[in-house]
Amino acid sequence: MQRLKKATLTGICAQMASHSWSEEEINELVDPRLGLITGFQDLLNELEQLRKIDLGTTPPAMSVQGADRHE
Repeated sequence: MQRLKKATLTGICAQMASHSWSEEEINELVDPRLGLITGFQDLLNELEQLRKIDLGTTPPAMSVQGADRHE
């Protein structure tokens, strides 16, 4: 996976223009300085790690109905 570039994120924001993004908002997503959010690149890295997990080897979660039974 390639590292996120500001030009890429700016292009995405322009194409999905339902919200107007300020330069400060885009800069914070590309290179977080405020410490309030996870950087977009960090999120992409985590999603890439999840993508690599073989879900066929992951056991199923307990059902909601089974959680209430105390046998």
